[in-house]
Amino acid sequence: MDIISLLSDPTAWAALVTLVVLEIVLGIDNLVFIAILSNKLPEHQQAKARRIGLMLALVMRIALLMLIGWIVTLQTPLFDLGITGAPGEHGEPSFETAFSGRDLILVAGGLFLLWKATKEIHHNMDPEVESGELLDQDKGVAQIAFGAAIAQIIALDLVFSIDSILTAVGMTDHVPIMVTAVVITVGLMLIAANPLAAFIEKNPTLVMLALAFLVMIGLVLIADGFGFHVPKGYVYAAMGFSVGVELLNMVKRNRRNKTQAGVGEKAA
Repeated sequence: MDIISLLSDPTAWAALVTLVVLEIVLGIDNLVFIAILSNKLPEHQQAKARRIGLMLALVMRIALLMLIGWIVTLQTPLFDLGITGAPGEHGEPSFETAFSGRDLILVAGGLFLLWKATKEIHHNMDPEVESGELLDQDKGVAQIAFGAAIAQIIALDLVFSIDSILTAVGMTDHVPIMVTAVVITVGLMLIAANPLAAFIEKNPTLVMLALAFLVMIGLVLIADGFGFHVPKGYVYAAMGFSVGVELLNMVKRNRRNKTQAGVGEKAA
């Protein structure tokens, strides 16, 4: 089907809208990771790191779409451990023992995300400077080198890009629709990146919440790699509920601070 036919096909437009929504949902994880990591850079490098990270995500997704045939083969099992798990509801093993290239990438990405999020939680609880990091004297937090931040962003971009492309392949067979959806999604992420990072920076409690989300996402990636498919709706519903509770806490803290400030002014 040529471009003109796609433009006049309502089914193609429906697929595009659906793909954009799905890509935005899948891209939230990537965006949160980039925001947290870029906030550890010196202030003049933060916006640049976010732009580079998201542009690399765009380039990676489009490159993978051009290799769509190879991407599909990643779902072919590479080896089978031959381990018999406890029988499931219908008598089948409760977990998969055959691993594909996609499974290995998801497990590796999940382990990396667990390691990185746990390390960042430790830094937030007990700030310390490790090798390759500098101390921001004004904020009292450790900063990382620009190259190290970009390298970590690239590693997670690859994992999220493969997951994103495999989702797109399941929705439509038309590569132009996939490319358009990816471009629109990354464009929206570029617009949202700086406000999200600034919001997280101004509200330290959200940093811990976001890191907890990354731990959960890492566990979901590992589980997916082992054949335990957790519906994404449950994950994002839990995240949305947690954010809602934290927003209520923020409103309460702001009102209490204003009340205390008003009492202080009257006393003066």
